[in-house]
Amino acid sequence: MAIELATEYGKIFVTDEVIALLAGSAALDCYGLVGMASRNQLKDGIAELLRRDNLRRGVEIHRDAQGALVIDLYIVVSYGTKISVVAHNVQTKVKYVLNEVVGLQVEAVNIYVQGVRVAE
Repeated sequence: MAIELATEYGKIFVTDEVIALLAGSAALDCYGLVGMASRNQLKDGIAELLRRDNLRRGVEIHRDAQGALVIDLYIVVSYGTKISVVAHNVQTKVKYVLNEVVGLQVEAVNIYVQGVRVAE
């Protein structure tokens, strides 16, 4: 479902795929984040780390009962970082980027930490 933004020059339609790509790109800019994780777990329960071209697979876009935009991010964090701080930074960055770049009012950014990656 696309979001419709009305301007003085006409209407702009932004699809959920574009919102998911912007949210995923903004999240990867945050320190302590290794990558996005697939929402679908592998058979043995290990989170699948996604490459940069698959950013939107780690992002779900939906609306709550009032129609407000809610974003769910499935992430993998780096070992040795404080998970709560990384999650807060990702929430803040994603909300800011979507507000400034697209002009969307995001109600909530939910973070689901799917794993911790140890540096090699």
